Amino acid sequence: MEGTPQVSLEAAETRSFADTTSAGFASPPLRYRRDSWLSFAPPSIGPEEVIEVLDTLRSGWLTTGPKATRFEAEFARQVDAPAALAVNSGTAALHLALLASGIGPGDEVVTTTLTFAASVNVIEHVGAKPVLVDVDEDTLNLSVEAVAAALTPRTRAVLPVHYAGHPADVPALRALAEGHGFCLIEDAAHAFPAGIDGRRIGSGPNPVAFSFYATKNLTTGEGGMLTGSEDLVTHARSLALHGMSRDAWTRYGPGGPWYYEIREAGWKYNLSDLQAAIGLAQLRKIEGFQRRRREVAAAYTAAFAGHHALVTPAERPAAEHAWHLYILRLRAGALRIDRDRFIAELTARNIATSVHFIPIHLHPYFRDKYGYAPFDFPIAHDSYQRMLSLPLHPGLSDRDVEDVIAAVLEVAECNSR
Repeated sequence: MEGTPQVSLEAAETRSFADTTSAGFASPPLRYRRDSWLSFAPPSIGPEEVIEVLDTLRSGWLTTGPKATRFEAEFARQVDAPAALAVNSGTAALHLALLASGIGPGDEVVTTTLTFAASVNVIEHVGAKPVLVDVDEDTLNLSVEAVAAALTPRTRAVLPVHYAGHPADVPALRALAEGHGFCLIEDAAHAFPAGIDGRRIGSGPNPVAFSFYATKNLTTGEGGMLTGSEDLVTHARSLALHGMSRDAWTRYGPGGPWYYEIREAGWKYNLSDLQAAIGLAQLRKIEGFQRRRREVAAAYTAAFAGHHALVTPAERPAAEHAWHLYILRLRAGALRIDRDRFIAELTARNIATSVHFIPIHLHPYFRDKYGYAPFDFPIAHDSYQRMLSLPLHPGLSDRDVEDVIAAVLEVAECNSR
């Protein structure tokens, strides 16, 4: 599942602030504005990544090979996974998870409406029917109660999305899966490294899909990882490379046999060693990355938690939040402006933001195919109208964080009822 790319300075400068204002509402003069544009989520790349990539370029092997194998092993150790497969996107990992689990035409997969399209597109791609459910008010993760109510004899899988980095209630969902005989397939695009009840997301035998898109907590530029049982990952490995019985490194390495077989119709989903090299360097820095993300999130919450117009993210006691996103919600009726205008005011102050996400049931494809109405999922719909994501990445300086806080508080104060 892929997030929103960072907004470019050029795009911000060419967009007219007047175009985003509400008709008839005079914007108060800006008391505070940064001198330069603060990007939303640029990748944190340093000399370590450059060294690893140069080493790969000089090695004579660029495609899937020894570094991808190392990356899989080291990632599996990080999350305590039984096995791991590096692929070219989080979407590919999720697609493979469904395929390797035998999900297909006639099956139903229950998932959240508050997610990126990739989570639901892959269900369509395997010929199954996505069954959307609403979310919990606090974490915005899919509601276990709503999942239970949506189960039918055709339910073959439930696909939770660990929204913004806060883990869904995996223990409750696993118990539900065991009791009703369906698969648990986790979309962990936001959730490295996250955990619940002392266990890392990705540590179980069920399939879990991670994303290493450019905005993620760990990036390979584009890429992903599928974790799960040895048998599931072995099957997915063949599917990820045309259905072949042997990959190129196995065939062309020292003494490798040239012969291979196509055992099923597969895809081209493998991750190159060039991308894996970036991932290896990122893995060595992830502890520092996460420490800074937690510091930034804590500073935001400390500044906003007492404000009458702002709702800060929840963090349940048993959860270890990955803090991929910091989702701020505007309290209904507390401001004279809506979310879109609030974002425009922050843009005018040189602060980038985004919205995660437009609920799936509002998009024309799913709305028209399945006949959804906006208020079919009231919590997700209401939260979407009031939410915005603030800059959150390890490269933020203390001054950057202060600038975001000052801008948000000024917009909230100037527009309070």
